[in-house]
Amino acid sequence: MEKKRYFIITMRLLLIGVFVISWEWSARKQIYNPLFTSYPSAIVKDLVEFYTSGDLIKHTSVTLHEALTGLLYGTIVGVIVGLILGQFEMLGKILLPIITAIHGIPQLTLAPVYILWFGLGLTSKIFLAGLMVFFNVFFSTYAGVRNVEPKLIESATLLGATKIQTLFHIVLPSSMPFILSGIRVGVGSSLVGAIIGEYIGASAGFGWMIAYASSFFNIARVMSCILILLIVGIILNFSLDKIENYLLRWRSPSNLSLQNKKNLKESY
Repeated sequence: MEKKRYFIITMRLLLIGVFVISWEWSARKQIYNPLFTSYPSAIVKDLVEFYTSGDLIKHTSVTLHEALTGLLYGTIVGVIVGLILGQFEMLGKILLPIITAIHGIPQLTLAPVYILWFGLGLTSKIFLAGLMVFFNVFFSTYAGVRNVEPKLIESATLLGATKIQTLFHIVLPSSMPFILSGIRVGVGSSLVGAIIGEYIGASAGFGWMIAYASSFFNIARVMSCILILLIVGIILNFSLDKIENYLLRWRSPSNLSLQNKKNLKESY
């Protein structure tokens, strides 16, 4: 198992290294116009300048504050609404088509409206990020509740469990894999929502910086911002992996999983 893990990590690093070297070489040889992507060496130099000037920490903190706050609010509301509509079938049939229709509207087209409602401050970006997270978490939670085994609920009811006890001891744990899946998608959506809001109207944040740098054709700064957002996304997903492993520690591995591990061990 460890050999396979190290092999995967090595191959990932090798592919990244080959890509970066090829990028630098092809840009230096003018195989394509480097105006559109800059050079890896120029991006590293810009990152150093970005950090030493203090702007990196400033814009990172602004975007992360907007994205994480939106992620928190969107997750809470999405889980609550998903649980309610999933538990009450009639209410779900009434409201689900409405929520689905709203979700079908591209949020990019509504971003200027949100800025008009909430202004150019943090509120409009947090609202947009939270709204994009809400849809992901809501639909995942709703699907999780609707997929709970009915026999489990019937057994709990026969044993005298109240609706609240059934919710917290049966429905919520059974839906947790679905909820965490929605949150995982919501992590990226929160960053996208914050960036879109900053891009349209803000005075700080990566969205604003990308728009500002693009207007001066400073592609190295644009690529630096994209690279930082990529790293932030990786860190957030890694953190979510740890949280997921902790929350789902009660799950026992299936016989198929145990057999796969045994076969993998024997192959090495």
